[in-house]
Amino acid sequence: MEFKAKEIAEILGGTVDGNPDATVSTFARIESGKPGAICFFANPKYEHYVYECKADIIIVNKTFEPQKAVSATMVRVDDAYAAVASLLDYVTAKKRSYRRYRGLRSRIRWSSKIGRKVYVGDFAYVGRRAVIGDYTKIYEHVYVGDDVRIGKNCIIYPGVRIYPGMVIGDNVIIHSNAVIGADGFGFAPLEDGTWKKIEHTGNVIIEDDVEIGANTCVDKSQMGSTVIRKGVKLDNLCQIAHNVEVGPNTVMAAMVGVAGSSKIGEHCILGGQVGIAGHLTVADNTSFGAQAGLISNVKKPGQAYLGTPAIPYMDYMRSYAVFKKAGKQ
Repeated sequence: MEFKAKEIAEILGGTVDGNPDATVSTFARIESGKPGAICFFANPKYEHYVYECKADIIIVNKTFEPQKAVSATMVRVDDAYAAVASLLDYVTAKKRSYRRYRGLRSRIRWSSKIGRKVYVGDFAYVGRRAVIGDYTKIYEHVYVGDDVRIGKNCIIYPGVRIYPGMVIGDNVIIHSNAVIGADGFGFAPLEDGTWKKIEHTGNVIIEDDVEIGANTCVDKSQMGSTVIRKGVKLDNLCQIAHNVEVGPNTVMAAMVGVAGSSKIGEHCILGGQVGIAGHLTVADNTSFGAQAGLISNVKKPGQAYLGTPAIPYMDYMRSYAVFKKAGKQ
């Protein structure tokens, strides 16, 4: 798909600085830009690439003032990083085809309800009384259990397993081999030293506009629901335990683990390998650096935490200054 600079500017609400008829057909990172490609520049430390880049178009912030000549045509926007995300969405939507398809080797139970132009790939299974909304894609080798509800415009990639009774909203993306609704890790110790399994009778509710990465697991609740609120983004290899609630627009990087019955607020950011102990509450707008381990509640919103056990950012940095020197004595 080809775009001219003036078309891109119109889509993004920007202006053109250079040749409005410059044409591109692919995206590239600014450090590897080549003719026919479009790049974006948002991080000041990459500014030298703007002058070296061979791409035909570069998306930049309106405030950017080049210190040298720029050979590429620049499309100026309010926020280059957000603009390229919007452009990628636009291109993806243009390429996406909505057509009704039923793989010959798929199995769809007669009591299920399938919306308009739903794609069900080969070897996919859709259980009894399941409901799948319009324009959703169920790729090959997906298991959708009995009584599952999946909304509109969802993408369920190959190998996903959705246990019976789970509820998934609109515009949800679930990547390959994710598991939604497995039993939580619940066992009661017995006098003879063995463990008795605690049955989990609840479900998982995933609200609209959520994206879940590959090999991520979201466990169903013992009673009630494990809830992933609207706009949450989970990276690959995350573990969300039973009865957890993740607030709206919270993001988690790879290998985050949240133990049972904890509640994460809205707009939180969890770096890679963060661990949250069970039955905790995390206030809104809390950030955790990579590998932080939380063992107590966070009551004050808007704080950043580091370390294990996790403590406020400035406390950690003061402590780090001390133990860094202690290690040299």
